Amino acid sequence: MDKLHKIVMEKRFNRFITGLIIVNAILIGLETIPTIYSNYYSLFFIADIAILVIFTLEVLLKITVLRGKFFKNSWNIFDFVIVLGSVILYSTPYVSVLRIFRVLRVFRTITTVPTLRRIVAALFMAIPTISSVLLIMAIIFYVYAVLGTSFYRDISPEYFGDIFLSSVTLFQVFTLESWASGIFRPIFEQSPSSWLYFVSFIVITTFIMINLIVGEIVNNAQKLSENIEEETGEIKEEISEMKELRNEINELKQILLEKRN
Repeated sequence: MDKLHKIVMEKRFNRFITGLIIVNAILIGLETIPTIYSNYYSLFFIADIAILVIFTLEVLLKITVLRGKFFKNSWNIFDFVIVLGSVILYSTPYVSVLRIFRVLRVFRTITTVPTLRRIVAALFMAIPTISSVLLIMAIIFYVYAVLGTSFYRDISPEYFGDIFLSSVTLFQVFTLESWASGIFRPIFEQSPSSWLYFVSFIVITTFIMINLIVGEIVNNAQKLSENIEEETGEIKEEISEMKELRNEINELKQILLEKRN
């Protein structure tokens, strides 16, 4: 069991699984090209089964080694659900669902790369703040949609005819996709003061609010990095203390041997 534990937890094993996940992702991408997939269908089929078998064995080995501890880790549960779903749905008629699970295997790179896990953890930590920012953005969208409908309904009814059209238009402006040539300039020709409306909306939503979300995620990622550094520092201190204790024990052994002699 100790040997199996060393094999499963070894860096080489994890690197092999990571490489296999990348290969699986490339194969899934190639399958979307009809000419390649039709010419090499049998190879794709064999490769997919082989990869799924290896993933299944990996999960089974980890469960055997870690036992109950395996399901205490959320990333392990994530792996287990993806692999189990792929195995269960493989021989069923739910082909579309199976494809979803096969694509989800790509997300397993998150579980094998520590930096990706850190980013995802920081994202989840930022959810409470993001939800608050999104609520503020929803209020801003609503206020600007009402104002836009009131000001520009007659000038541009296709964009600001009612509050729903205004909301969709503002979302396009928020993404900065063709907002100037398609929306702003025709309205600006008839209402020169409209630049205040559009510019203020872009500054508030696109620049300020998005920066708040990004800043929160970056702060959480930094906190996680600091926590990891503290943990590694404590581990290093414990290792150095253990080395000192070993040296002291060896010195005591030598003194006792000298006294006996």
